[in-house]
Amino acid sequence: MSLGGHKNHLAYIIGIALGDGNLSNPNGRAVRLRITCDKKYENIIKNIISSLKIILPKNKISIINRGDNCVDISCYSNKLEEYLGWKANDGSKYNQKVSVPDWIKFEEDFTLKCLRGLFETDGSIYFDRKYVMVNFVTIIPNLHKDVVEMIKEIGFKPNIQIHRQLNRKDKYTIRITKNAKDFIELVGINKS
Repeated sequence: MSLGGHKNHLAYIIGIALGDGNLSNPNGRAVRLRITCDKKYENIIKNIISSLKIILPKNKISIINRGDNCVDISCYSNKLEEYLGWKANDGSKYNQKVSVPDWIKFEEDFTLKCLRGLFETDGSIYFDRKYVMVNFVTIIPNLHKDVVEMIKEIGFKPNIQIHRQLNRKDKYTIRITKNAKDFIELVGINKS
């Protein structure tokens, strides 16, 4: 993978795609990445588009309006499966047991960018009894383990809840309750 100095952008896009992205190959010729985002997150949309343009400078990035609240950010490239680490035609991310690539976990800058993407998609910032809290939710066991490992690696202690559901996938909720403001600042989470 030869991206030179653009791996920070790829680490961010991998986090975004692991959260709210999917791969398909609708025409049988080129893989499509589609990232769904709420319109109210204008800065996140701009950041996604900007990072995709840096990673895939010759590829068209499209924004498709999906109604009142959502847009799809979409691009085609046969490099996407290699970059993201899963396949367009091999089923859901859950069935493919997706995970964060090792190269991201071994470099703090990449870890921070990937966590930012993950928390900006499948995470939330909220107040509980006047204290800031941050959480991340997934049903993918490998992704849960990776996120916990990365949070610990950057010096924070996550709280983990597993909601076991009969005849349904387990839901993993990872919370940062202690020093949550510091976590938000370090990772650069921007829910706007």
